[in-house]
Amino acid sequence: MDDEILDEQRELVRVLEAHGWDVTESELSVYESPWEDDDTPEATITLTARRQFPDSDVPEGGGEGDDDDNPYRLK
Repeated sequence: MDDEILDEQRELVRVLEAHGWDVTESELSVYESPWEDDDTPEATITLTARRQFPDSDVPEGGGEGDDDDNPYRLK
């Protein structure tokens, strides 16, 4: 596999981690495009990352309040 492609993947992971994300999964696919005539490889990188965001609206103790009027929350 081309070292340049792996370096690009590592750089994307570094950027996410620098912004406080925890990368939990990384998938790299390298292939030759069926639509192009040359043999230049293409790559697809799929990163899965998670991050917790503090919620100042959560009542003390972490429970959900009864006055939650979010129409998208299941009760």
